[in-house]
Amino acid sequence: MKRRQPILAGAGDVNAFFGLMLDNMSGLVIMAGILTGVFGMPRDLVLSRMLPGSAVGVLFGDLLYSWLALRLARRTGRNDVTAMPLGLDTPSTFGMAFGVLGPCFLATRDAHLTWQVGMATIVLMGVFKVAVSFCGPALRRNIPRAGLLGSIAAVALLLIAYLPFLKLFSSPVVGFLSLGIVFISLLARFRLPLRLPGALAGIVSGTIAYYLLGSLGLLPGGAHALLPVPQPALYLPLPTLEFLAGVPRALSYLPLAIPFALATVVGGVDVTESAAVAGDDYDTRDILLVEGFATLVAGLCGGVMQSCPYIGHPAYKDMGGRAGYTVATALFIGFAAISGYLSFFVGLLPEAAVAPILIFIGIEITAQAFEATPERHYRAVAISFIPVIACLTTIEFGQMLGGLGKSAADLTGELLATWQATIILGNGFIVTSLLWGAAFANVLDHRPGKAAVYLLFCSALSLCGIIHSPLPSGAMFSPLAPPQPIVWHLAAGYAVMALSFWLLALFGSTHTAHEPILLPPEGGSPEGGALKPPSPE
Repeated sequence: MKRRQPILAGAGDVNAFFGLMLDNMSGLVIMAGILTGVFGMPRDLVLSRMLPGSAVGVLFGDLLYSWLALRLARRTGRNDVTAMPLGLDTPSTFGMAFGVLGPCFLATRDAHLTWQVGMATIVLMGVFKVAVSFCGPALRRNIPRAGLLGSIAAVALLLIAYLPFLKLFSSPVVGFLSLGIVFISLLARFRLPLRLPGALAGIVSGTIAYYLLGSLGLLPGGAHALLPVPQPALYLPLPTLEFLAGVPRALSYLPLAIPFALATVVGGVDVTESAAVAGDDYDTRDILLVEGFATLVAGLCGGVMQSCPYIGHPAYKDMGGRAGYTVATALFIGFAAISGYLSFFVGLLPEAAVAPILIFIGIEITAQAFEATPERHYRAVAISFIPVIACLTTIEFGQMLGGLGKSAADLTGELLATWQATIILGNGFIVTSLLWGAAFANVLDHRPGKAAVYLLFCSALSLCGIIHSPLPSGAMFSPLAPPQPIVWHLAAGYAVMALSFWLLALFGSTHTAHEPILLPPEGGSPEGGALKPPSPE
């Protein structure tokens, strides 16, 4: 029997393209806005060297992920393989801007040196991720799905869906019009007239409404919508060794940068498992190697932002995406940054019209986490949301303090203690969520000994700040010289809990010798319900 030729692109790639492309463009524009608006760095350097180099990482990574999808389709003989989406990592975008580039520029007032330091930091992060990628398959094999998918669901719902949802209220007519079209077409699978792609129809409808209301002065506050003016240019981000001059200073920023790199590696393991649940079983090492090399290439070409696989694969698959959307995103982002049209395209589209795409992706990923996780592990998934809630609270509360012209130093009493605890809980949230989810999944399976192993990892990682760093920047530190005594207490707390679980594994029992607990398969309990402890009778 002759095998079918794999299909590279389909109609669903249009929807998927808009989702992935807009996410990447937003990241580039955010970085440009912070560097030029907040720190006053030269606009020409940011637009001609930093952004195009970062875009090359997206171009390189998405093309390689497209090739991996084509290879998987040929190997399996399937026509519905969806490429893994790759883009710019949002948390580390803020981390690089406020923790590396901005402070370096303020300290040296040398924009060119700052660019070299940023390049060197990204190159070192890329080397680290390539080296660590070989551990990825082992992580995926040994960590329960509650840990892998719980952490990713928390990020999807609380950061990817919640924060964009706030943008709808900046222009409710535009936002809810776009949201309604996106939801009814992509969530409910309702076919639109003329078979229009839901993402495209939602964005176009919202954008038209935005400029129509703006021309009539009917936007909130009576604001008028002005069309941006394109400013074409030509920037060629060629590989360069200029990063070598920035390596000595970049080494001092590694305690901040490495946790961000490690978080994307853990996230890469998560999204590979998420894609496998959706039907596309990629090799974890391949996904992580592409991520690492994309970051490395971006740094070598002048980029100051790391690349990572996005968590939206199941959502893009539900949209009908194949490999066409990643090819299109790679070419569009590469061209937009190189030609100077980047800021024009982002300025053209109102946030309220674009936000529903990200909201849909966040909801889809969260739903998948519960659908693919055994019912007995739902509580472990719920626990993994807590560190991400802390991260979200830190972001929102920090913005509120900044808007008032205040900082954490102005807080006192119970409010200061709450703020410090929130920072500690939120720093390293992706790794924390994964370890908590995995530990408590084993607790729910009555395997306290295995749970103790994950808790010991938590203890060790908290000693160097990979998780629970008390520093506002979330930076790592030497366990021999922790910044605050709370570090020792956190490590000891995890160690004590691990010891108690280990002792329970040796001497404790929740069932009698005549009533062994039969653990159900991954899909759920033999009776279809949650695992319950035996009755005292």
